[in-house]
Amino acid sequence: MKVTEKKIDALNLELTLKVAAADYAEIEKKKLAERRRTAEFKGFRKGMVPASLIKRVYGDQVLVESVNQVIGQALDKHIHDKKLRILGEPLASEKQPQVEWTDGNDFTFIFDLGLSPEVSVEVEKADTVPAYTVSVTAKDKAPMIENLKKYYEEHKEEGAEAKTDEEIDKEVSERLKNQYKNEAEWRQTKDIRDFYIKKAGIELPEAFLKRWLLEANNGKVTAEDVEKEFPAFAEDFKWQLVRGSLMQKWGFKVEDKDLQEQAESFARYQYAMYGIGNVPDEMVKEMAVNMLQDQKQVERLVEQVEDRKVLDKIKETITLKPTKITAAKFREL
Repeated sequence: MKVTEKKIDALNLELTLKVAAADYAEIEKKKLAERRRTAEFKGFRKGMVPASLIKRVYGDQVLVESVNQVIGQALDKHIHDKKLRILGEPLASEKQPQVEWTDGNDFTFIFDLGLSPEVSVEVEKADTVPAYTVSVTAKDKAPMIENLKKYYEEHKEEGAEAKTDEEIDKEVSERLKNQYKNEAEWRQTKDIRDFYIKKAGIELPEAFLKRWLLEANNGKVTAEDVEKEFPAFAEDFKWQLVRGSLMQKWGFKVEDKDLQEQAESFARYQYAMYGIGNVPDEMVKEMAVNMLQDQKQVERLVEQVEDRKVLDKIKETITLKPTKITAAKFREL
C-alpha cells in the first residue's frame, strides 16, 4: 500500500492510495472462506459448497468489501500517524479515476480531506460585551393588561379571583420583566459567541464541508438546502471549535455528575413546559436515566454542559457592560 499526501492549501489535503493485489488478497481469502462456511445452496451441505461456486456468486461483492476494508484501514492509519485533525470524513475526489473491479487488479483511489483550523483565542478583561436590561414601558404592558382583564372578567363565574387594576399592572410588569430577562440572557450568549468567533478569526474549508454535508445526509437534502443553511451551520461549527479550544485551555472536563445534573435540569424544564410543577424527584431522576441511555441525548447534554462551563468562565473574566434599552430597540438588534 502506498499513500501519497498532497497539500492543496492550509485547510485542504489530497490523499492518493495505491492498492496492490497483495494488499487485499488475504482479507479477500478470509471473506470467501467465511461465505463458504455460512452459505446455503440447494444440493450442498452447509459448509461444503465448492469454493469455485462461492467465488463465482460472491466474488465481486467480496472484492469490493476487501478493497474498501484495506482503504479504510489505510486512511485511519495515515490520519492517526500524521496526527491530522480532519473535519467530517474523507470524500472521494472528483479526480477519482474509473475503477475496474477485476480480481487481482491494482487500484488507485484519491480522497479529499478537510482539515480543522488551529484555534487560539484569549479571553481577557478588556473584552467587552453588552449586558442588556430591557425596560418595561406602559406601551409594552398595554396589550397584556387588556388580555388579562378580559380573562379575569370571562372567568369570574368560574371562581377566578377578581384583581384590581393595580394588581393586574403588577402581574404584567413581573411577567414582562422575567420574559425580557430571559431574552436578554439569550442575547448575551449570542453576543459572546459572536464576539469570540470573530476574535478567533476562524476560516473553514467551506467547499469541502458543503460536499460533506450533502453526502453525509445521503439524499435527504439538496445542494440548494446546504447552500441556504450553511451560514448558520458554519457559525455553530466555529463556536464548537472555540468552545473546544477553551475547554482544553482551561482544563475543563465533562464528568458523569455534570451530565446527571444537566439531564435532571432538562427533565424539570420539559415538565414545566407541559405545565407540570413540583415534580417528585423520583420522576425527574427516572426521566434523566432514560435520557442518559440515549447516545444522541448524551451528545446534546455534553454540548450543553460544555457551553455552560465555558460561558460561565467567560462571563467571570470579561467586562459585561450594563446597557439599558427599550423593548422596541432590543427587537431591532
